[in-house]
Amino acid sequence: MKVGFVSLLGRPNVGKSTLMNKMLGIKLAITSDKVGTTRNIINGIYNDSDSQIIFVDTPGINKPLNKLDSILNKKSYSNIDFVDIILFLVDTKSGIGRGDKYILDKLDNKEIPVFLVLNKIDKLKRDELLKIIDEAKDLYPFQEIIPISSLKGDNLDELKKTIKKYLPEQEKIFTNDELTNVSERFIASEIVREKILELTHNEVPHTVTCYTEYFKEKKEVIEINVLIVVERENLKKIIIGKDGSLLKQVGKRARYDLEKFYGKKVYLETFVKTIKNWKDEEKYLIELGLKEDE
Repeated sequence: MKVGFVSLLGRPNVGKSTLMNKMLGIKLAITSDKVGTTRNIINGIYNDSDSQIIFVDTPGINKPLNKLDSILNKKSYSNIDFVDIILFLVDTKSGIGRGDKYILDKLDNKEIPVFLVLNKIDKLKRDELLKIIDEAKDLYPFQEIIPISSLKGDNLDELKKTIKKYLPEQEKIFTNDELTNVSERFIASEIVREKILELTHNEVPHTVTCYTEYFKEKKEVIEINVLIVVERENLKKIIIGKDGSLLKQVGKRARYDLEKFYGKKVYLETFVKTIKNWKDEEKYLIELGLKEDE
């Protein structure tokens, strides 16, 4: 049995979460085009007849402009020495830039196999793709270079097959019923956060967070209360919207995804709270990423 951990590493918005979701066949990690969407290390556990692959989705790495950026970068690098393979994702549409080279410098002297995964090839011409591959060969001694489209699912079977070649033979680490390392409460709050990012575009910064305060699963329904935490009163007004219209849309979209994920009816309530003084709000600080969980 081929079993091991595979880290998804790269700059923001290169498609790490989308790739993991596609590999698992279920939406586990939220996605958006905003920098900082992924703020936590999320494991997605894939099982088939001859393997168990634990995909480790990480926050996108970029030049830190504030404390949150620094913490997210630290989280991404923290798991590197504990995985069996690193998938270094690059957005082929943007090409290999200084940010990618910065990350590769951090991987230098690591004995862990690093695959270059060239994502979004559906948006590129063949000669442009070949040019990027030639450039990549001179940057880093990648064990494999694999072009894919995580959104469309192109070449993912080949990626999966190649991953298995490098994984060790061992017993399964998790049972077949285990899907992830994060709780159902966390998944609920993340789905609500995703809908906020979808509906507010650039009006709301990525520091907005969501916290599941109540989660009760009954026979036919799951009752969930999610608190949306912002730092300024004007952000609270934006998220609520005129006569509560935007918040209703957030709830409607989130409920749809939650019912699809849990496979049963969901009763969801959302609330918005402004917190200006974070010192007395440890649980929100940790969730937001402004304080590391001890």
